[in-house]
Amino acid sequence: MATTRTAHTVWEGELLTGNGTVTFDSSGIASQPVSWPSRAEQANGRTSPEELIAAAHSSCFSMALSHGLTGAGNPPTRLETKADVTFQPGEGITGIHLTVRGEVPGLDEQAFAAAAEDAKKNCPVSQALTGVPITLTAELA
Repeated sequence: MATTRTAHTVWEGELLTGNGTVTFDSSGIASQPVSWPSRAEQANGRTSPEELIAAAHSSCFSMALSHGLTGAGNPPTRLETKADVTFQPGEGITGIHLTVRGEVPGLDEQAFAAAAEDAKKNCPVSQALTGVPITLTAELA
């Protein structure tokens, strides 16, 4: 069964001096402020589209890796994934780097790296972002 998740943003003013609020409608978890300076300079307590993509990508990748490892008979004890999304004003999103550190009993570094590469390639968020270079660092704890 397909699912649809919804968020919305209300923006007020011009790009450089305006601001907005992103609301997570489906979960109801929060509303977060967003602005051009939080995107192109310092966060200063506000989020950005790139941070939201980083959150989506790190969680999706972790789920895909957990599923792949479990399916191969090596369920992970713990996966910690960080996504760094780089934004260059005037160019857009120029790259995403995933870093994963895993605790997977009975698995060696080579097998873990291969599983991580597969998850990077096949997680739905990675597939949605194919126009952006995605790199990966994977290591066992």
